[in-house]
Amino acid sequence: MALYDSLGATYARTRRPDPRIGARIHGALEGMASVINVGAGAGSYEPERTVLAVEPSRVMVGQRPVGAAPAVRAVAERLPVRDCAADAVMAVLTVHHWSDLAAGVGEMRRVARRRIVVLTWDQEVFRERFWLVREYLPETVAFDDRRAVPVEELAELLGGARVETVPVPHDCTDGFGAAFWRRPEAYLDPEVRAGISLCAQAGEDVIAPGLERLAQDLASGRWRSRHAELLRLEEIDVGYRLVVSSV
Repeated sequence: MALYDSLGATYARTRRPDPRIGARIHGALEGMASVINVGAGAGSYEPERTVLAVEPSRVMVGQRPVGAAPAVRAVAERLPVRDCAADAVMAVLTVHHWSDLAAGVGEMRRVARRRIVVLTWDQEVFRERFWLVREYLPETVAFDDRRAVPVEELAELLGGARVETVPVPHDCTDGFGAAFWRRPEAYLDPEVRAGISLCAQAGEDVIAPGLERLAQDLASGRWRSRHAELLRLEEIDVGYRLVVSSV
């Protein structure tokens, strides 16, 4: 069973693409006449020029909207398309789930004629700057350390790439890990956590004590007192990065 057959049931509700992040991704794909989306999930951030989505999970494919690009159930390490099949290949918050990063990147390079665009995160920045994992869920840091892809390694596998910082807006509509950095109550919602692989894969038993401390700090006002500076910010950099490579 694909991982997101169990983790992805809430994606259509909690992981709605954010237009500001979408603009960054689409800007990196500007001029590309055809795009293949690898690890496509429910289709977030796919431009209209997408010709194929590749996704192993039937649950995720089942949440793709009517009119979305055709989808095939397959994995990044074995893309079922010919060489140079599209101008560009994109991959959004997915490379950390691949079983063989080098094989997956090799397949993207085989399939893309002109460009590869990957949205990922820098784990060192994330664990230092994101209050949730630093103060309440430190147990999840070791989990993320094992699965996170170093941005430098990804760029090297791509044969060289530029790396852009992608700040997270305070009202981000895509409920990934740090999306609710200014809305801490959201992390107490089981449905929200179900759409965040960091929480879902770590397990409720592991994160329950930290979430209880968060609930207490929110009720007492300690969280807002400790993080008053965050409440004045419109966006922050917690490590999300756009990696763009020309083939």
